Amino acid sequence: FKYLDQIAARVPAGANGVLYTPWIWGERAPVEDKTLRAGLYNLSLHNSREDIIRAFLEGIALNTRWLMQPVKKFLNTDVRQINIVGGGAQSDVWCQIFVDVMGVTIQQVEEPVYANARGAAWIAAAGLNQIAFTDIPSLVKFKRSYSPDPKNQTVYSQRYEQFIQVYKAMKSVYHKMNT
Repeated sequence: FKYLDQIAARVPAGANGVLYTPWIWGERAPVEDKTLRAGLYNLSLHNSREDIIRAFLEGIALNTRWLMQPVKKFLNTDVRQINIVGGGAQSDVWCQIFVDVMGVTIQQVEEPVYANARGAAWIAAAGLNQIAFTDIPSLVKFKRSYSPDPKNQTVYSQRYEQFIQVYKAMKSVYHKMNT
């Protein structure tokens, strides 16, 4: 994965025009549509494997931005900061892509692949009255904080609109192909 990070870092924001939609087996949120499928768009002979790798990372971040609309509505507030965990959170490149696409600050949790196990242990400790639930936020340690790059945000705002346009244009095609 570190090698893929190095490759993706060499490609500018916007993946030299390549757009990836990550709906490998449909989508559940923010739309319920089992017929959607993943796709690479605007791929040409001028693009490289590096562009495709960057587009994959960007496409997942764009889909996450799309999902944030109903999350904000549900919370009835803007989301200004996200703590990122899991395997992808080990990638500095991907964290920066998420920040630039979503326009929020991201806190990279230390050893993010163990976040679920730590969380389960803290909940168990609280259940056993060893700690209070209110103690848990102070136990979370962060490796790094990421802030949006305004130059990349401009590129990703345009890319997000194109991402939504691709969904709208392709949903009926996917429905015909996959029902």
